[in-house]
Amino acid sequence: MSDSLLGASCKSPATVAALKRQLSPAATKQQLPYPETINLPFNRQALPNGFVLHPTPQPATDADGIWVLLQGATVVMRDVAGELFLPEGACPDWLQLKHPPLSFGTLQGKPVRVASVPSGLQIPPELVAEPFNAFRERITPELMTVAGIGKQLLHWQRMSRFCSYCGQPLEQLPESWGKKCVGCTNEHFPHIHPCAIVLIRRDDQLLLIHKPEWPVGRYSLVAGFLDVGESMEECAIREAMEETGVTIKNVRYVASQAWPFPSQQMVGFVADYAYGDIVVDGKEIDDARWFSIGALPSLPASRSIARFLIDSCSIGAN
Repeated sequence: MSDSLLGASCKSPATVAALKRQLSPAATKQQLPYPETINLPFNRQALPNGFVLHPTPQPATDADGIWVLLQGATVVMRDVAGELFLPEGACPDWLQLKHPPLSFGTLQGKPVRVASVPSGLQIPPELVAEPFNAFRERITPELMTVAGIGKQLLHWQRMSRFCSYCGQPLEQLPESWGKKCVGCTNEHFPHIHPCAIVLIRRDDQLLLIHKPEWPVGRYSLVAGFLDVGESMEECAIREAMEETGVTIKNVRYVASQAWPFPSQQMVGFVADYAYGDIVVDGKEIDDARWFSIGALPSLPASRSIARFLIDSCSIGAN
């Protein structure tokens, strides 16, 4: 595992040292009720050894490097005997970029760049466009995390060209991914949207939901964005009521996960059923039901905090 604080926004050596102590393996075992929560994919502790996140965008050069090539909801990978790797080398000849690539880190000393591939561009046969949300997990968590951070930073760069207050252009801040307005001088930083996701238990049963856009038979957990004036626990309670009609109690925090699709922070909870019958709106949620732990349906991939919660918190009281 890499140093999760490489490229961190805090500049004080004392602050960084304190955070490192808190995230050390010994401290983690004492503080966390479930092991390895900080190592969930897309969190910094899941980055590969030798990865260093730049504290601010770096100029793209012609030097060979590693490429995170995003095409819609997929990442373009090299397929070597069934194993997937990020492409390496100079900028590919076939790549028709509308915008310059973004250099956001290094891996084993090689620059790592992210770029968006036009949706209609056909990729070479030696490459594959692997969905981020593929159920068959062929991308390693380490490379998926690199690609996810690149995806989130590229999204931020594109969404932060102008000030939302006065409309003037934004310019890059030094030593930060934030930007400053050339007009009103307001500063803007990457937008991260908190979401609550909750595993709801009733004896040996779990309450799972299905959305119309998900594969048939695939179920997951209640989740939704934080609203104004809410705590994360209140968000979990409200989302449970809105999506299933069920009231929950004993909401307990478990873990969180960076979720770069495009810029969420998933905050995971486990809760107990209190009362209420299942009612769904048939639009956002088309099914919700209780499943026995021994007879669960098709579940989210293990890269997600939804699956982590199911695997970690299904049995026993917290």
